[in-house]
Amino acid sequence: MKNALLPHTNTQQAVTQTFYPILLAISFSHLLNDVIQSVIPAIYPMLKEDFSLNFTQIGLITLTFQITASILQPIVGIYTDRRPQPYSLAIGMGFTFLGLVLLSQAFHFYLILASVVLIGVGSSIFHPESSRVAYLASGGKRGMAQSLFQLGGNAGSALGPLLAALIIIPFGQTNILWFCLVAMLAIIVLYQIARWYKTHHHRPKKKDHADKNSTYLMPTVLRALAILLLLMFSKFFYLSSMTSYFTFYLIDRFQVSVASSQFYLFVFLAAVAVGTFFGGPMGDRFGRKYIIWISILGVAPFALLLPYVDLFWTIVLVIPIGLILASAFSAILVYAQELMPGKVGMISGLFFGLAFGMGGLGSALLGKMADLTSIYFVYQLCAFLPLIGILTAFLPEVEGDRH
Repeated sequence: MKNALLPHTNTQQAVTQTFYPILLAISFSHLLNDVIQSVIPAIYPMLKEDFSLNFTQIGLITLTFQITASILQPIVGIYTDRRPQPYSLAIGMGFTFLGLVLLSQAFHFYLILASVVLIGVGSSIFHPESSRVAYLASGGKRGMAQSLFQLGGNAGSALGPLLAALIIIPFGQTNILWFCLVAMLAIIVLYQIARWYKTHHHRPKKKDHADKNSTYLMPTVLRALAILLLLMFSKFFYLSSMTSYFTFYLIDRFQVSVASSQFYLFVFLAAVAVGTFFGGPMGDRFGRKYIIWISILGVAPFALLLPYVDLFWTIVLVIPIGLILASAFSAILVYAQELMPGKVGMISGLFFGLAFGMGGLGSALLGKMADLTSIYFVYQLCAFLPLIGILTAFLPEVEGDRH
């Protein structure tokens, strides 16, 4: 493993060479991290029954986790832009390990909240620094590197519910402890990555200087960030409706079993994982702006149809929804990094934080709405969110869009 992850190169090569072993390793660690994170929503039906929770409380669990991660991630990113912390990757996974232990033994709703806080802290440390590792190992292929990194995370998110259905749902809450082995494996991989990162986080001064000077006026940057914020809102509110409540929607509307609903959720998340990889490389080739446009607005026809079809067509429709929607985040993230060069940690932390925060806020608000109306009405309303993608037309062109 040491030889695979620690190629002997100088710093100049770190800028110009694509280190695929490092990209694969950080993608794999993202997979392990997100397998663990996806266990939380995957066991919602079990927790709802065992602790007699309502949809508002289910939303509060997600909100607690996501807000913990979202608030800390930009702070971590800004700090590590100035002082990179290679071994913080493994330390962050240690918080996740502790959160899993507490979640497996929780006997009260507030202990569940405390456990997801620990997992959220682990996530807030992991994402900005691991995204920087992908950036440094990209060799200039930033879209491809971010997509590969995101592919690992989305593959983990898809596997989590499936593993939960096999390991936790049939046998009970204490079997969450098995996922501590996943956290331990992640700590080992991240420690090895940290050794490479420690020797490659310094860039040559000339390149550093060029990277830190943006060619865009501040009003242009602020306008673009505001539009990206709205696009993130559209993407992650809709995604939250799927990851947190799709199982409940299927159970309520089509009377499927909990195990079957988890399998159907896996189908959606697997489509997300597959679609993730294409956003970055296609952005490298055709321009970020076009991919952002397609990946959000392109979901609209399928989302608008979803609440009005039977079970078979519901599962058919979630596949293109997952494939198309998934390509957005890598393109958005690299677009923002090119908009504000030299601020990789801050941008990564900010946008991962926004992703988590909007996902958590969306889950809480949609849960409250489901309690006040119905889970079916939630999906009718969320169907209109992808139409916000039309705002992409007002984004300026960035370096990756110029061919």
